[in-house]
This record gives sequence, C-alpha cells and structure tokens, in this order.
Amino acid sequence: MTDTTTHSTGDDALERVLANAERRTETRVFGAAQALQDRDTAAHATSDGDQWDLEDRHALRRVAGLSTELEDVTEVEYRQLRLENVVLAGVYPQGAQEDAENSLRELAALAETAGAVVLDGVLQRRPHPDTATYLGRGKAQELKDIVAAVGADTVIADTELAPSQRRALEDVVKVKVIDRTTVILDIFSQHAKSREGKAQVELAQLEYLLPRLRGWGDSMSRQAGGQVGAGGAGMGSRGPGETKIELDRRRIRTKMALLRRQIRDFAPAREAKRAERKRNTIPSVAIAGYTNAGKSSLLNALTSAGVLVENALFATLDATVRRSETSDGRVYTLTDTVGFVRNLPHQLVEAFRSTLEEVGDADVVLHVVDGSHPDPAGQLQTVRDVMGDVGVRDMPELVVFNKADLIDPDERLVLQGLEPKAHFVSSRSGEGIVELRSAIEEALPKPAVEIRAVVPYDRGDLVAAIHETGMLLSVDHRADGTAVHARVSERLAADLQPFAES
Repeated sequence: MTDTTTHSTGDDALERVLANAERRTETRVFGAAQALQDRDTAAHATSDGDQWDLEDRHALRRVAGLSTELEDVTEVEYRQLRLENVVLAGVYPQGAQEDAENSLRELAALAETAGAVVLDGVLQRRPHPDTATYLGRGKAQELKDIVAAVGADTVIADTELAPSQRRALEDVVKVKVIDRTTVILDIFSQHAKSREGKAQVELAQLEYLLPRLRGWGDSMSRQAGGQVGAGGAGMGSRGPGETKIELDRRRIRTKMALLRRQIRDFAPAREAKRAERKRNTIPSVAIAGYTNAGKSSLLNALTSAGVLVENALFATLDATVRRSETSDGRVYTLTDTVGFVRNLPHQLVEAFRSTLEEVGDADVVLHVVDGSHPDPAGQLQTVRDVMGDVGVRDMPELVVFNKADLIDPDERLVLQGLEPKAHFVSSRSGEGIVELRSAIEEALPKPAVEIRAVVPYDRGDLVAAIHETGMLLSVDHRADGTAVHARVSERLAADLQPFAES
C-alpha cells in the first residue's frame, strides 16, 4: 500500500513538472495574444517575395529553457539567448474591465515580440493606481507570490510607471520591473534598420531615460569642490561639486541635441523626393493603421513589393515607397508607414513625427484595420487619435478591413455597421484586392486642366507624359499628329498649349 502511494505521488510530481514546463514554453495564460495571429493563419502570401530580411531577423532568436550558465561552448557559438519569463500587471477603473483585458492581451503580444514568455498576469480594479507601488499593497504582495510560484524574472506594468513607482514595486516583488513604454522602445530598437529609424529610436530612448537616471549613493559625487575643485578659492566655496548623475544628464542632453540635428538633416532629402513627386504631379497613397494589421502584406499584395512581413508587432518601422499604376496607366505611389498601438509613448510620436509626415503629405490615406481583432473600433480610434496629434485628421480616407478570410459573416455585418463604406480584403488569399485597387483609382485626385490638342508625332514624349501622369479621355491618330482629349496637370498643360485646338 505504501509502495503504491509513493509511486502515485512520484507520478503526480512528474506530471506536474512536465505540465509546468509545457505551460511555460507553449501556452499563454491569456489565450492567443490578440494582436498576433495564430501560427496556422500567419503564413505568407505569394506576393510577399522571398523574405530574406525575415530570415536574417530569425537568425538570432531567443530560445526557451536555456540556462544562463553555459554548459557547452556551442551555446556561445550559436548565440542563443535565454527567454525572459514575465508576469503582467494592470489597473483599471470600474466599468473598464473589457478594455483592460484587451490592453493586457496586447501587452502579452508586445512582450512576446520583444522576446519573452508570458507566464501569468493580474488585474486590479481601483479608481486610480497607487501612487507608491502602482498596485495596492495587498495586490502587490499577491503579485510577489505569483512571481515566486511561476519562476518569473520580470514584471511588466500595463502603463508608464513613474520612477518612484517602479523602484517601490521592485522592492516588493524582488524582481526587475519595467513598464509598457520600455517594452515598446525595446521592440523599436530591435527592428529599426535605416539610419534615420535608428536615430529616431535612440532619441526616444534617451528622452525616456533622462528623468529615470538613478544614483548610487555617495559614489556618484566624484568632484570634490571647495579648494580642490575651485583652484584654492578659500572658505565659503566648498561644496559637493557636480555629481556623476548630473554629468550623465548633461551627456544625455548633448546626445539628444545631436540626434535631433541628425534627424533634421535627413529631412531635406525626404522633402526633395516628395517635391519631385509633386513637381511631376504623381499622387501618393499612404498606408496607415494599427500594428500587425497587415499593412506590409497589403503593400505586397498591391505592388508585389516583397517588403518584410512577420507575425509580430512593429515588424517594419521605416517608411517604404513603391510605384503602382491605375488601370488607365496613371502612376501613383504607395507608402507603408510605421504602425500605431494604444498608449503609444509620446516620445515615439515626437521622434517619428518626420516619418508620420508621409501620411500628411499623401493624397489618400489607406487606413488598414485587422478585421479579426476583438476590438476593431479601438484600433480605428487609436490610429485616428495619433493622426490627429500630427495634424492629418482630415485627410481623404479609405478604411480597409484586412484578414477577411478570418472573419465570419456575423462579424462582417458588425464591421459594416462600424464603417459602412469600408472594404474587406485578404492579403493572404487575394480577396477584395481588385475592388480595392478600383477604389484607390476613384479616390486619387483628378488632374486639374482639361485640354484638347494635336500633338506632332515627333513629340511622343508629351503623349507618354499624358499616359503617365494624366487621364487620357480619348485619342485619335491623324495625318498631322495625335489628337488627344485629356485631363492633365497645369505644368503639362503649359507644355501642350502650343498644340492646343482652338
């Protein structure tokens, strides 16, 4: 009897250990992170190209279950990094539980994109976060117990913590505490590729770090002051001198000024390109939307651009411009911009203002929404709020519900009620892409001047310019030249004026 009991107890312990290991490596406490697709539905479409950039990004991937103590030199050779195990924490007022749960699920997706495993999470209902520890005293102690039970090494708060709140919560839970802003900045630093993107991310990181520098006691006062520091100035001049933390703050401010100068220096080249497109009257369409809504996939489906596509938040940060044509031959550009997220740190909004200006200079905004997301209305509102912050709220807008292959008929009816004129497309299956192209053509601005002219055959460049930048309404080939009836820009109309019919 005793042997049987002992054997049973041993089996139970083994099953518990195996279940715990499986839970840490595979499942998520909050279910599928709602900002990410399931692995089965996240396959790339044929228009996404070879995705070499994605292979490079996956070449360095964190792995679960790897000890920080190296047992084999091959671990160094493969550059494997241990996954952080995290627990999430959030506070919400009465009546906002659903929004808080959606926000916490999105935070889980952010943590996974940054390279962590989400083990557990807590939500506390209270009118305002605790000024000392963010969570109330009892809930903070409960969080400490959860951290110890699941073996987590990091706590992520679903807000931007004050420096004092972070330190106080760390003292309670005894592990590292970071906030939502830190996670987003970490993702941006991983995914920035261009010089401008890296400079923008570094500027945002320094703006976030500056008020959060921490001293280390008396060792931070490295300058003596007084007779030593002031060259023997005598009595009354002695003081602690400039502390190390003040020197660090000054260096950070100097670096921030340098980065702002660099970002300003990038602006003329971008403005010159935009001015050239305007001079040639090439209309532009900006693809904006929530992160992981499928903006890059849609750009690939419309233009076969082969831009990097990944089932991750903020996979692409740099603006990508691609050329496209309407059915009647008019050329226009499609620009893929950085994605948005709820509670986007204001440091990033300011740092990426120059990139977001691409949306403001566009003729049409293609507002992409993840139709399979539990809160599409929240996505719509978040993007419009950020666009309003950068002064582009009143732009002509085409709302596109992407991932239509994941939407059932009932959900489609709800989305149609939310945006009656919206278009349903699937970048993966190609559903609705043809209709969307037609809608873009209709929304593009029409050339301003209507003209009739007989263009000599030796001026075929003018006819080609009409095809490329204007609207050719009719054409007739005569003995003396090509008779055209078209709508063109003012600049092209001036070139055609010598051949205009009276």
